[in-house]
Amino acid sequence: MKKIIVAVAGSSGSIYAKVLLDKLAGLQGQWGAVGVVLSDNAKINWELEIGPPDFTRYPFQFYEKNDFYAPFASGSARYDTMIVCPCSMGMLARIATGISNDLVTRAADVVLKERRRLILVTRDTPLSLIHINNMKTVAEAGGIICPASPSFYSKPSDLEAIAATVVDRVLDLAGFGLDSFRWGETE
Repeated sequence: MKKIIVAVAGSSGSIYAKVLLDKLAGLQGQWGAVGVVLSDNAKINWELEIGPPDFTRYPFQFYEKNDFYAPFASGSARYDTMIVCPCSMGMLARIATGISNDLVTRAADVVLKERRRLILVTRDTPLSLIHINNMKTVAEAGGIICPASPSFYSKPSDLEAIAATVVDRVLDLAGFGLDSFRWGETE
């Protein structure tokens, strides 16, 4: 059973985090633990973009951003994958430079040092050379950069379906089995 860390950073794109949490809840038979941590700005953006959150409806353990006693603050907890969705350029920079000043950056540092899967769903645009170099640094360290660039060939019907085109790709990268649109496959 997979052990997953979901971090929600402060860029716009709370819909991606919501769809990710919804889909993970539906894949409950494929994971043993999901730990979730939200930055302060993530909480603000969620409220602005989606409305008041109801995290009690999710079967996950939520952690405060400075809770260094969370199990995934240590490599000995053996969490398989960390997904930062959405990932701001500030969060990317802190991860790329190894600044472990909160639970998100500490967990990312642990995942990289343990050679486990780190998926950053970057959302900001346009990109500066600093952003691109930080992405390069994370990729060279073993992380996966998965920009929140939705696809449209599945003809998504609403905002959540558009966000799901990105989230489904992220869940594929994390090794989950799920039904989603596959290019060249019939329905």
